[in-house]
Parts: sequence; C-alpha cells; structure tokens
Amino acid sequence: MKQKVLVYKSDLLPYSETFIREQVRACRTWHPVLVGTRAVNGLPLDDLDVRYLRRRGSGRFEEAAWKVLRELDVPPPGVVRKLRHEQAALVHVHFGTEVVAMWPTLQRLGLPVLVTLHGSDISMHRSWWEAPGRGPASRNYPSRLVALARDEKVHFIAVSEAVRKTAIAYGIAHDRVHVRYIGIDLQQFRPGGAPVGERAKRILYVGRMVEKKGGQHLIAAFAAVRARMPDAELIMIGDGPLLAQFQAQANSLGVPVQWMGRQPSDVVRREFEQASVFCLPSVTAENGDAEGLPIVIMEAQACGVPVVTSARGGATEGIVHGETGLAFAEGDVEGLTQALLRVLGEPGLAARMAEAAVPFARARFDLQRCTALLESDYDSWAQRVRPGNAPVGAAA
Repeated sequence: MKQKVLVYKSDLLPYSETFIREQVRACRTWHPVLVGTRAVNGLPLDDLDVRYLRRRGSGRFEEAAWKVLRELDVPPPGVVRKLRHEQAALVHVHFGTEVVAMWPTLQRLGLPVLVTLHGSDISMHRSWWEAPGRGPASRNYPSRLVALARDEKVHFIAVSEAVRKTAIAYGIAHDRVHVRYIGIDLQQFRPGGAPVGERAKRILYVGRMVEKKGGQHLIAAFAAVRARMPDAELIMIGDGPLLAQFQAQANSLGVPVQWMGRQPSDVVRREFEQASVFCLPSVTAENGDAEGLPIVIMEAQACGVPVVTSARGGATEGIVHGETGLAFAEGDVEGLTQALLRVLGEPGLAARMAEAAVPFARARFDLQRCTALLESDYDSWAQRVRPGNAPVGAAA
C-alpha cells in the first residue's frame, strides 16, 4: 500500500499553478492528496484526490476567524483532526508563504514537512514584507519563515540553484535546502510544425503581465527589431495588471503586437509550433520579486524553440547560452534586441539551437524523472523524521 503525502496549497488551484497539478499527477510510488483551504475558479481537479479544509461557500467571517487564529498561533477548529484522519506520512507545502500560514496546524500535526520554494516567496525584500502599513501576517512573514526553518521536522526544496542561494542568504541553513526541478510533460510539449529555420520571424512571449516578467523591455526591443526587420512579429500570451500599460506602450511605439490574453496549454503548444524564438525578458522587481525557474522556458525548448531570456535561474540553469538559446542581462534592451536579431536573422543558428534544445530539455526537465526524484525525497524525509523522533540527517 502506498504511503500518503498531503500536498498543501491554500487556493486550489489557479491557472498559473498548473505545475502543482502536473507534479501531483506524475506521482507513482506515493499517494498524493491535494489539500487546500478553498476552491477557486481555476484548474479542473476532477481526476485528483482533493480535500478542502473550509466549508464550501464559507464567508468573510470564517476567513477573518482563520486569520485571527493564525496570529494567535492556534489551528482552526477541527483541521488537525481532519488531517490526522488521512493517516499521511508526510506533508509537502508549496510556497514559503503557505507554510508560514499553516504552521500552527502543521506543528500540532507533528508530521515531517517538505516546503517547495518557488521564487517570490524567498526573493522579495524583507523590507517590503515588514514595511509600515502592512498587516501583521506580512510583517511577521520573514521572521516566522526563518524561525520554522530551524525546526527539525522541516526541510526545503528549491526549484533552482538560484532560489537555493537566495534562501540561504535569507537565513535558511544551507543543509536545510536542496534543488529539485519541477519538470514538464514531454508527451504534451514536443517538437511540431515546420522546422524553426523555415518559419516566419515570429517572437513568442508567454507570461503574466507583471513587472518581473519584463514585458515592457520586450516591447521596446521589438520596436528596434522591427526597424531592422519589418516582417518580424510579436505574439504576447497572458493577462495581468500591466496589460493596458503594455498595450499603450506598443501603440505609442507604433508596433503591431498580437495580444492573445490568457490561453490554455494546448493553445500555447500550438503557438510554440509557429514561433522561431521564445522570449522571456524577466527582471527583478522593485520589491525583490524574481523568477525561480520559469516552466515555460522548459516547455519552449522541449518543443524545439530557441529561448532568449534574462530570467533569474532561467538564464543560468534553464538554457545553455549559445547552444539552446541566448542569455542577456536583466533590463538590457540593447542586449535583448541584438539577441533577437541574431536568432531571427540567422536561420542556421536558430535551427542548431532548436536541435540542441530538445535533448537538453528531455535530459534535465522530464516531469516523470523530476517527480521520481521528488518521491525519493519523500521516502528519505518520511523515514528520517518521524513524529516524536529527531531527524537522522538532511535530505540529499
């Protein structure tokens, strides 16, 4: 009989967190139970084992009560009992913010805990969390995260080496955090369409329209590219608070960006089959928010599309510079422009990068292999840390 792991994320599950659903689906040796506080209008979860800790349709009063209890370090009524009933061996929490919010419950549950750090939960400046005017949950987040990181039952997983280094700088001991890539479904994301070197000069962007994704830099670079290559195209997939600002920028520069809004993965995959280069010009936001290792970079390469990126983690671990794509410095519009011109203007180079990208993505980012390594972490941590016993070592 498979051991059970409780995979926790408070809101189940927004479209931007497809990677959690796919990782749960890929488990083979453990029985994952996806646990959340409430359902949101997002991803379908019908094929998964799901539990909700709050009553469907519960209102603001119950939400406020949960917040008060959290600040008092008291679990909500009945939650510990409900989770113990699952008879799980381990809890896996996604995001540092989530483990801090659930810590009163997790402490009393007494199970070993693995926490995946994704980027913003560890990169945003402590001064931003602790700024005057922010609520107690925000102000206390950095100190509470570092404090619970000392608990013998807790270990951290970073989605990239860049995130691991940031976590250590934040105050988490180096032997309490290791790297595991999340991976992608290689059956879903694979090469298709015409050879890259024979496609139209088509630049593809997929991401939220927020500061850290760097959309404004791509639009500025595209204007410079169009001045040299009038037949170049830019397709931007995604939604977010800066969409109107980006559209106004494109209009002021007179460049014809094709805005597609948020799209499901099958549409994104079809766009990969038409793109000659994928671009993610991410930057570190003013508050410190930064990428961990963007899944979409892996997807593009698995589909045989060269990648141009400045994403933290992505530019150093997610591509091989000069072989599967080109890296450039954050916010360097001229560097981005030259990288795009090079890939678009040299079909032979684009073809070589496309050919190298597929085996690279398959070797490093195969979802089945990455999840098998995660399940080996489950095996290790569940054995090394048991309720009432001290750990015999950190996860490898």
